[in-house]
Amino acid sequence: MKTIRVNTARPYDIQIGQGLLEQAGERCRAALPRAGKIAVVTDSTVAPLYLETVADSLRAAGFQVFCQTVPAGEGSKNTASLSALWESFMEFGLTRTDAVAALGGGMVGDLAGFAAATILRGIDYVQIPTTLLAQVDSSVGGKVAIDLQAGKNLAGAFWQPSLVLMDTDTLRTLPDRDFSSGMAEVIKYGCIADRAFFDFLTAHASREAILAEIESVLYTCCDIKRKVVEEDERDTGLRMILNFGHTVGHAYERMGNYETWTHGEAVAAGMCAAVQIGFGLGVSGGDDSGIQELMDLLEAFHLPTQIPLDTSEAWNAVVEAVGLDKKGTGDELTMIFLKRMGEALPVKQKKDSVLENLEAIYGR
Repeated sequence: MKTIRVNTARPYDIQIGQGLLEQAGERCRAALPRAGKIAVVTDSTVAPLYLETVADSLRAAGFQVFCQTVPAGEGSKNTASLSALWESFMEFGLTRTDAVAALGGGMVGDLAGFAAATILRGIDYVQIPTTLLAQVDSSVGGKVAIDLQAGKNLAGAFWQPSLVLMDTDTLRTLPDRDFSSGMAEVIKYGCIADRAFFDFLTAHASREAILAEIESVLYTCCDIKRKVVEEDERDTGLRMILNFGHTVGHAYERMGNYETWTHGEAVAAGMCAAVQIGFGLGVSGGDDSGIQELMDLLEAFHLPTQIPLDTSEAWNAVVEAVGLDKKGTGDELTMIFLKRMGEALPVKQKKDSVLENLEAIYGR
C-alpha cells in the first residue's frame, strides 16, 4: 500500500492499494476516532458491487451505519438530492462528531462531500472513490459541489476529507468507456506538471499496461495534485492549472446536457482546444508539436480530440457555458495553456478572444 499525506488546513492521508474496501472499517476508525455513526452515500451502480462489503467492515469497527443510494449519473448531483441527503442525515441522527462516507465515482464524492460540508455547519467525511476519474481527481483536494441549471459545480465548498481510501481492485470492474474517461485526467497531469510522466503514459498506452502499474500511476497523479493543493488550497492561483482543458470541457458537457459526453471525454477535447487556442493567441511557448503528441495519446485511450458542434444550438450552448466559467472575472477568463509539454501556463484572456480562436478551430 502507498500513502500520501496531504498537509492542508485539515490534514489527511490518501491510501492506495488492493483490498482496502474490506479494511474500510479499521481505516475509517483510525481517521475518525470520535465518530459513532457514519452515513454511507453511494449510487445505484456501485451499491450492488461494494456497499455490503464496506458497510459490514464499518459495522465490525463499531460504527452505526446508515446507507443512502442515489440514482447513478450526473443528473443526481443537484439541489433535490442534496436536500434529500440533509433530511436523511438528520433522521439518522448524525451529530457533529459523526461522519459521512462517499462510496462511488465523482458524482457521489461531490454530492456527499458537499452534504457533509454543509450539514450542521460541516462534519467529517471520507472519500472512497471507485472510479479512475474519482481516484486521480475529484476525491483529492477538498472541492465538493453540485450542479445548477446554469452549469457544472456552481454551488460548492472547500471541505477537505478526513481520509481518501483508494482500492485499486475497483478499477477492474469499470467499463472501458469509464476507464478511458479517467485516463483523460491522468494524461492531464503529465501535460501540466510532468513531462516524464507524459512519456511514461505514451509508452504504456493501453488499459492493460496502465493497470499493471496502477498504484504508481495513482500515486504520481495524487502527489502532483497534493503539491498544488498544499500551495493553493482555495484555488486562487497555482491550483488553477488543474483546470487545464476544463473551461471548454465543461462547456461541452453542458452542451450535451451532461449525458452525451463523459467528463473525461469532454476534458480530453477541451485540452486539445486549449492547446490550439494557446498557439492561436500566441501565448504558448515552443512549437505546435505538442498538439499532435497529446492527440495521439488521447486517441490511444479512445478519447475524442474534438467534440462536434454541428448546429447553431450546440455552438451557442458552448459559448454561453464558456461565459459562465468559474475562473472568469468580468469579461476575462483565466485559461490554462501549455508553455511546453509538462508545464502549464495560466493566462488571463478576454472571453471574446478565446471564443474567436475556438471559432477558428471549428472553421466557423
